[in-house]
Amino acid sequence: IIGSRGYPYVYSGYETLVKELSERLVKKGYGVRVYCHNQLFDKKPKHVNGVELIYTPSVETKILSQVVNSFFSFMHVCFSNIDVILVVNSANGPFGILTKIFRKKTFINVDGLEWLRPKWKGLGSLYFNFSSRLSTIFFDKVITDSFAMRDEYLRKFKKESTVIAYGSTMVKDLNKNLIAQYDLDFKNYYLIVGRLVPDNNSLTIIKGYLNSNSTKKLVVVGDVPYQDKYADKVKNIRNKKLVFTGYINDQETLNQLYNNCYAYVHGHEFGGTNPTMINAIYCDCSIISLNTIFNREMLLNIKAIFFEKNQESITSAINKSEKLLNHDIGTNFKNKIYDWEYITNQYLDIFKMKFKK
Repeated sequence: IIGSRGYPYVYSGYETLVKELSERLVKKGYGVRVYCHNQLFDKKPKHVNGVELIYTPSVETKILSQVVNSFFSFMHVCFSNIDVILVVNSANGPFGILTKIFRKKTFINVDGLEWLRPKWKGLGSLYFNFSSRLSTIFFDKVITDSFAMRDEYLRKFKKESTVIAYGSTMVKDLNKNLIAQYDLDFKNYYLIVGRLVPDNNSLTIIKGYLNSNSTKKLVVVGDVPYQDKYADKVKNIRNKKLVFTGYINDQETLNQLYNNCYAYVHGHEFGGTNPTMINAIYCDCSIISLNTIFNREMLLNIKAIFFEKNQESITSAINKSEKLLNHDIGTNFKNKIYDWEYITNQYLDIFKMKFKK
């Protein structure tokens, strides 16, 4: 697996995918190798939980980190005896020419509409557009994480893809002992989880929330692993109703934050199946969401409150939630497409399918 920060480093949807998929493949008897960013790991064991780890160089900046790491990872894997390569992140599109030359079966999970994300302006946006197009040319199979994303790739690049969602990492748990460290009470706070980047709209949500009538707190879980003006602007807002936790690596604490919140607020704009939304759905959270085709697909048949991308709409949604949300009625999570065992078997099916041809 190439294209994530590594394992067991869990920071975003890709790292969650790497962790959940690789551990299950190992249990099924497959050998799994994950390429890791060398600079992110102080300790560098060769194996963790049966997963082989290779540490390749990187330059830890927003623009160059993944491209540099992927180049060295692709060069290494092309001269190995690996049978199947799974690449995550459409930024790796150009490197597909290498595995094609070396006749390695290679699949790519392209994630969201990266070229539209505000953090990739100018050349960054052009690169992602170009790279995503190459992803549809050089790789044996393109994987998208929602049907709306599949339609986007079909429309823009005339390329069919296989839809495989992400799964939930949560456990239904109403214990409150771990959230006491943030001075939080049961059902008395809103929750945001995600990177502090412009297309997750944390700043707009916070400002809209502060203009609302709510006396509840707003908990913001997440950060970015680099110096960033937008993230600093978010974290520099001072208000006694705001709680910034930074990254939370402890799964049990994250479980409790989801399970005890009054409502989960989702501002992600360009992704497909978003892992933080899946977790909220799984925990039966009441959900307040940005109105996008991707979010509406995930919330199909779920009663949610939607808002538009402006402070006034968010303020209105928060005020509405104070009156309308019924916490005795959950989302009743039963959808198997968000189950990691089912997802793992979907990946195995497409890996094996290529060898049958």
